[in-house]
Amino acid sequence: MLIKNGTLLSPGTQEQFQGDLRIQDGKITEIAVRNTSIFIRQERPNHVSHSSAPAENRKYSSTSRTLTPAESEKSISTPNAAILAENMKYSSTSLALTPAESEKSIGTPNAATLAENMKYSSTSHTLTPLEGEKVIDASGCVVAPGLIDVHVHFRDPGQTWKEDLHTGALAAAAGGFTTVVCMANTRPVVDNTALLSDLCRRAEREAVRIRFAAAVTKGLKGQELTDFEALAAAGACGFTDDGFPLLDERLAAQAMERAHRLGLPLSFHEEHPAFIEKSGAHRTAPAIAEDILVARDCMLALHTGAVINIQHISSAHSVALVRTAKALGAHVFAEATPHHFSLTEEAISTHGTYAKMNPPLRTEADRQAIIEGLRDGTIDLIATDHAPHSTAEKQTEDFFAAPSGIIGLETALALGITNLVRPGHLTLLQLLQKMTVAPARLYSFPDYGTLAPGSDADLVIFRPDEPFIAGGYRSKSENTPFTGMELYGRVRCTICRGQIAFER
Repeated sequence: MLIKNGTLLSPGTQEQFQGDLRIQDGKITEIAVRNTSIFIRQERPNHVSHSSAPAENRKYSSTSRTLTPAESEKSISTPNAAILAENMKYSSTSLALTPAESEKSIGTPNAATLAENMKYSSTSHTLTPLEGEKVIDASGCVVAPGLIDVHVHFRDPGQTWKEDLHTGALAAAAGGFTTVVCMANTRPVVDNTALLSDLCRRAEREAVRIRFAAAVTKGLKGQELTDFEALAAAGACGFTDDGFPLLDERLAAQAMERAHRLGLPLSFHEEHPAFIEKSGAHRTAPAIAEDILVARDCMLALHTGAVINIQHISSAHSVALVRTAKALGAHVFAEATPHHFSLTEEAISTHGTYAKMNPPLRTEADRQAIIEGLRDGTIDLIATDHAPHSTAEKQTEDFFAAPSGIIGLETALALGITNLVRPGHLTLLQLLQKMTVAPARLYSFPDYGTLAPGSDADLVIFRPDEPFIAGGYRSKSENTPFTGMELYGRVRCTICRGQIAFER
């Protein structure tokens, strides 16, 4: 498969360039970059393996690029100087670099190879289609790594009239997501290896990558921890009792200690019921219900060394607490949903139960604090909390009787572009970093946030400036207040494992 004439964005390396990209055997194998002298081809079949950090053998430089010093790396003041190899060779006396042993040189004097497994050529700035090769014209489109959503509910098993693994995967692909993490609050709960193994097996048939977080406590009852070791061995990528707060402080600490030993994260739904009169609205579920648990878990994470994720953060004070915990050295991630950075409690008067979720929409001050947290890095990632419900359940006259939650996979990217990028709060690269690199880092997934030869061919192609009216969802459910709104950034194609998962 050949993708032609796209704007290639690599949030993992913070690079942007025009060019072509080839996919073979589920991997990115070649990239041709316009307006530079660089052409990159990965030798087959020796694909580069993934790592949690940007791979050293996938770096390159050219006359139009500069390299940002990595941690502990010496910096040279000369603008065109380059790091040559892993053993810290530098050149600052000349603009030309002598190839190291076994290193392929590039025809342009200012470009240097940094990878043993790559071949470079300056003879072409474009890729020519091979015989019988599918060609996607990405003119006017951004080509980026596939999005990752660490917080979805596919209602499978137990409530498959709302969603199932297959329709959830379809919705994910339509929204540009190639990897999702399902929560454990299904019926029955994902608290045992038999159910988890069955889900993992069925997920392999779907067009996107579906991963699973297992429950922290048996039956989500908050009383007894599950068998973390067995669940991790069966495929759990982390642990969460999402939908229910973990109220026992000692149990929360024990869970963090176990997860820390396994090197897996814990994700927390932070709403203390002692402060909630009725869920789903700010006036009856105030921010203190969130703040008190965020403060506790940030300090427990600091003292246990565990990696934790504060889910769907909604309170300005909680954002400040996370900021403080990070400054103290706690390994705390925080996620924001598109609805919390896009809407306030005022949306309830217009959209009713379609604006009901847990935690609730809050004030404009809270929304602005979330945006600032995204901007300054306090909030690491964007996650949808995709929560399908049937129309009959949502269309009830009793607001508080309706289930909480909205779908979000098919509008998340567009809401980020519309409400964060276009107003200037984030750059497009920064938005994509929060939807690719950061979620991958939370779960120690392979390096999905970088476009480079050897990387998995998980991609999204979209037009950031294309307006469209939200609607026509692939999900089984349609419970969202964003239906009918004009948004920007329509997904044109999603590719997962080198295969087209969605195409418009």
